[in-house]
Amino acid sequence: MKNIPELKARQLKIEPDPRKILRSNDIRDNTNAVCLFQPRARKALEMGLSIPGMEYNVYVAGEPGLGRTYLVENFLLPRAKEGTTPPDLVYLNNFDNPDKPLLVSLTPGQGKVLKENLQRVVKRLRRDLPRHFEQASYLRLQNKLFTKLALVRDDLMDRMDEAAQKKGFSLNIDDTGAVSLTPLVDGKVLSSEEFERLESSQKKILKDQSSAVLNTIADLSRLVNKSEQEFRAKEVQLAQEHAASLVDRLLMPIHKKFTENKALKKYFDSFKEDILENLPHYQGRQEREPRTGPEQQGEGLSDSFFQRYDVNLFVDNSEVTGAPVVKEINPGFFNLLGCVERETEWGTYYTDFSLIKAGAVHRANGGFLILRVDDLLNHPAAWEGLLRCLRTKQSSLDDPTDHYDLLRTRTISPDPIPLSLKVLLIGDDETYELLYMHDERFRKIFKLKAHIQDTVERTPESITGFAQALDRAGRETGLRGFTKDAFAELVNYSTRMAEDRERLSLHFSHLREIMIESNALAITQDKRVIDAVIVKQALEEREYRTNLYQEEFLREYDRRSIKVRTQGQGVGVANGLSVTQVGDYVMGLPHQISCTVGVGHGGIMDLEREAELGGPIHTKGMMILKSYFVNLFARNKPLVLTGSLCFEQSYAQVDGDSASGAELAALLSALSNVPIRLDLAFTGAISQSGAIMAVGGVTHKVEGFFEVCRRRGLTGQQGVLLPRDNIVHLVLRDNVLQAIKDRQFHIHPVSTIEEAMEFLTGKRAGERLKDGRFSQNSIYAAVDERLTELAVLAEKKCAMPRRKGIKKAGS
Repeated sequence: MKNIPELKARQLKIEPDPRKILRSNDIRDNTNAVCLFQPRARKALEMGLSIPGMEYNVYVAGEPGLGRTYLVENFLLPRAKEGTTPPDLVYLNNFDNPDKPLLVSLTPGQGKVLKENLQRVVKRLRRDLPRHFEQASYLRLQNKLFTKLALVRDDLMDRMDEAAQKKGFSLNIDDTGAVSLTPLVDGKVLSSEEFERLESSQKKILKDQSSAVLNTIADLSRLVNKSEQEFRAKEVQLAQEHAASLVDRLLMPIHKKFTENKALKKYFDSFKEDILENLPHYQGRQEREPRTGPEQQGEGLSDSFFQRYDVNLFVDNSEVTGAPVVKEINPGFFNLLGCVERETEWGTYYTDFSLIKAGAVHRANGGFLILRVDDLLNHPAAWEGLLRCLRTKQSSLDDPTDHYDLLRTRTISPDPIPLSLKVLLIGDDETYELLYMHDERFRKIFKLKAHIQDTVERTPESITGFAQALDRAGRETGLRGFTKDAFAELVNYSTRMAEDRERLSLHFSHLREIMIESNALAITQDKRVIDAVIVKQALEEREYRTNLYQEEFLREYDRRSIKVRTQGQGVGVANGLSVTQVGDYVMGLPHQISCTVGVGHGGIMDLEREAELGGPIHTKGMMILKSYFVNLFARNKPLVLTGSLCFEQSYAQVDGDSASGAELAALLSALSNVPIRLDLAFTGAISQSGAIMAVGGVTHKVEGFFEVCRRRGLTGQQGVLLPRDNIVHLVLRDNVLQAIKDRQFHIHPVSTIEEAMEFLTGKRAGERLKDGRFSQNSIYAAVDERLTELAVLAEKKCAMPRRKGIKKAGS
């Protein structure tokens, strides 16, 4: 039997020592160490920013908790500050066609200036125009027009009266302008009774004469109406000419501020023209202006008519330095792509340019938009709209419900907004693969994948950078100061999280939680600085809060309710190890694996699979086990046996192949009748060549078996067999390391099933000789002999003649 040494405590020590490294380095550094740990992601982000256009957007792929959003923001913010601030966008009323609002681009900050200035102009006009029309010069000109109209009107009225008297009639005009004629006889007005007493011939003559007079009066009345229309036109012209001087004076400062903007120059002309065409809204209405206090200045105008002169500040970049970085946490359709809102007026929907609202796409235009893909995919319409915007490089303000309405309500059609931005989607690898495979548009638009790695190599440089990142996170969170030894404790814990003594876990969000909990303990203990003792206490309390299920299981092991032996020997049984995750807590526990064999042709049965408790990976492990077994013992004879393998007292789903080595050991023990040591547990996957391959969760498995042995009493012989390739993955607790140092617990690395069997049985596994048989007094020789015996017994059983008088079953 080969003498393979066990692992010593010094071999399990984590190197390099972070305490020595951090004590000789400065960790108070503002360098963004998080980006330094992600070279692939950083390269992808740099490539995305260096390529203009909207085709090379970036998908940031990684597990939650790796600081994906934090990484993207810290990468973008310093670069965005060096970029160009995009212009302000405003929507203005189109006086010629209100259903087509005007989109105007202004230099950053000018949109707010334009809005405030135009509000001030309209308020001044509402206040000053009524006074302007009360000026003496304007009233003199207006009175002159009135006098001229009165003279013309009086002259025409005199002519009308004269024409009536010539024909013997009296002309009467009431206040409403109605004209009536009354006949005159001998200069006296003829009453209706007197008119009725006249002869019919005379009545006819009077009627004919009155008709002729009315025709003449009608002609003169049309002249009166014409003169009044001319007066009104001249009065409007006079008012417009008089008001134009005030409007020009008030608009002059705005003209000077925006003299280079051609679109605004044309708008100001239409603005002035519309005011002059709607002077009745200003004349004599000063008392109707709503009363507003100083605190209300700058708000929108309350009168609905005057809202036409307002400015819809669609995108305000007055407070943006460089390119904008927008993170939308609720990317619904309207929040992401904007909308045209509607209001109700007299029971009907109404909208105008002032109800156009911007979305995150518009606020990020000219910069960067950060979205979480799982949030975005919860809103299919928003996802479709985003892809459409990126494909067409413009944003059309549509309402998604308009496509399904049978009757579409009245709305407006704003001009599309040109887009130039980079979108950064944050998600996991699985979502990326699904989108890449099933959405061609995604492949064309998100051509860059920034892959976030979850671990980094443990080196002096990475340990220093890791501590710097933790220190920066603590300062940003407002925590108390951490000592270098405290950071060293966190560094070692990150190695435990990575389950690799040569790596550091980059799940900074989890470490940040531990830092916050340590800070809470420091506050309760009234300590100004957080040291390694407090960090260890925080880790212990976290362990205590989450290990309830493990404690309940261990209590059953203590009671021997779960039949797992930690001492002695047994034939056809072996101690296997498994890991179970409950929430974020991972626990390792031992299980007894048993095997039975007998005469028959049933082969080796996997009871877990037959009970539908075995997962596909476990089933594959069993098939590999059988393949190795057949290759080893069925070269010159068929395998004839019936056997079964199972996890004792396992009633839940079992998956993974880490128990296939222990299952094979139990099978070999059952066939050879060689007992297996039960103070040793075995974990490892078997290959078809008999090699023991690496498995996951070895740290938790070792600690789980150690805890069961510790609670029952350490004998100094107990330990765990594990794959040699898993040595690097052992990051054990201090109490386990101390037990190994004191030689109370042992870890035996193995590379082949032969090594494992020799450890477990204390007997040689055996080698195949030239004649095809195995070396004498070995396990394999005993197995081979037993298989030959089973084959002979099965053949005799089948060839045994049937005795007379025994009926066939079922007859």
